[in-house]
Amino acid sequence: MNQLQNIDLIVIFLYLIGIIIYGISKSKRSSSEDYFLGGRTMSWPIVGIALFSANISSSTLVGLASDGFQTNINVYNYEWYAVVILIIFAIFFLPFYLKSGVYTMPEFLQKRYDKRSRYYFSLITIIGNVMVDTAAALYVGSIVLKLLFPEVSSTTIIILLAIAAAAYTIPGGLNSVIQTEVIQAVLLIIGSCLITYFAFDQLGGGWSTMMSSLDELLAAGGVDFGERAANGKYIPTNADEVFSVVRPSNDEFMPWWGLISGVALLGFYFWANNQFMVQRVLGAKDLNHGRWGALFAGFLKLPVIFIMIVPGVLALLLFNTLDISELGYMTANGVCENLSDCPNLTYPVLLFQLLPSGILGLVVAGLLAAMMSSVSATFNSASTLITMDFVKQLKPDLSSQRLVRVGQLSTLILVVLASAWVPYIEQVSDSLWGYLQLVIAFTSPPVVSAFVLGLFWKKANRHGAFFSLIGGGMFAVFMILSISFGWSTYINELHFLAKANLLFAISVLVHIVVSLSTAAPDAAVVANFTYKKSIYDQETEELKSLHWYQNYRILAIILGVITVIVVGFFW
Repeated sequence: MNQLQNIDLIVIFLYLIGIIIYGISKSKRSSSEDYFLGGRTMSWPIVGIALFSANISSSTLVGLASDGFQTNINVYNYEWYAVVILIIFAIFFLPFYLKSGVYTMPEFLQKRYDKRSRYYFSLITIIGNVMVDTAAALYVGSIVLKLLFPEVSSTTIIILLAIAAAAYTIPGGLNSVIQTEVIQAVLLIIGSCLITYFAFDQLGGGWSTMMSSLDELLAAGGVDFGERAANGKYIPTNADEVFSVVRPSNDEFMPWWGLISGVALLGFYFWANNQFMVQRVLGAKDLNHGRWGALFAGFLKLPVIFIMIVPGVLALLLFNTLDISELGYMTANGVCENLSDCPNLTYPVLLFQLLPSGILGLVVAGLLAAMMSSVSATFNSASTLITMDFVKQLKPDLSSQRLVRVGQLSTLILVVLASAWVPYIEQVSDSLWGYLQLVIAFTSPPVVSAFVLGLFWKKANRHGAFFSLIGGGMFAVFMILSISFGWSTYINELHFLAKANLLFAISVLVHIVVSLSTAAPDAAVVANFTYKKSIYDQETEELKSLHWYQNYRILAIILGVITVIVVGFFW
């Protein structure tokens, strides 16, 4: 089942060589602005597709199919909620980012607060990029490719993946990363559509057939819900419940209250404060293109349920009892016998069971595209943080060309560090997804607090921001230790989204108390970096000269209506 034909290998080889050559050919490195922000010349389609491609990583592809197989369709809440957040981001956050001319998100915190907040946020972002984003993408990539090429060691696969992504990231910078992401996103969408088509074709019907078959499978008890059943958690009883994005409070994955609060909190960090995502919008040629690009990325997120989550449900119907022991994939309990033992293998099983030779190679190339896209994005963003937030601050007289060299060297070091960290993640592979969720739940709330209060509260000052970041970080460490050593039963039993909400509330409280207890921020800083009604009024006048299809407010409303219709279908 996991043997590639010669035509597949040729397609994959040609793709890898072609994408590296294309990426290098699109390099811009004559100045630091060219290298780190693509010269700020990106048009809206490029910005939007790059955002989508960087978000849909190998972890996302594998994870969405796996969740679909396990009937966790409410994972789609992360996808459609991105539309809401990107609309808010385009309206309120982006104008300040572009007007300030920053290279990094920590740099913006310095302009609003001070250097202390900048250094702290930059450091934890770099650590997160290496230890979580990049290493996790390499780890998941090694799992999938190990199934495709069982004779190649995991270490070799990890090194080759890192080198392939770095091959055009180091010489080309952000422009090379984004230009290759456009091609990769197109290939990724085509591949996902092909898998969905062939899955429905093998099922022998369309949507109604899938729903009726799912009803029959659930009624017959043909789905193994494992720990969910043992722990008394919510279990769907029919197809309509499976495809509902709103779940009861005892849902293990995403209870209804998490949809209201926790998903928005984590989403704001990912889309509005996270360097490796926002950096693509910072490269936009102007504010309008940045806004249009962000809205376009939101639009691309809506079909994800049909082409990336639904195939997982179809795998449940088609391959639930498939013997996959010959794959040789090991878990803590031994070799997988079927997909319910190893749901993370859902995506590669779909590939090999459904796709004919040639097309299989094309879609595997798309999977490689997602891996390389995610890795290259984090490499570039982390090297930007190191160069602009630390090296340039310590050596302000360095020329643009020297800064580019520092960025290239930083990327090379990050390649080594991320590759070296992957084996440590592999040791806890059974809890990889929970690990990733906990990491973002513990790191993002203090940051979101600092950005939101800084943008919308005039009294937020530098001391409040710094102590809320430090205080939130210390409480996050306490929660991690509490979980590890069993110090607090209450904290241990909290859902990870509840942990994020608690941490956010503490960070906001510290920020408010400290800000009110210390000197007010500088009036000029408040005037330049907090939102006020006059900004809205000024934009209203400027938008009058544009056609309706260029008015981002009208586009945002249209996108919002489409989102309501799509989500309403699954409510």
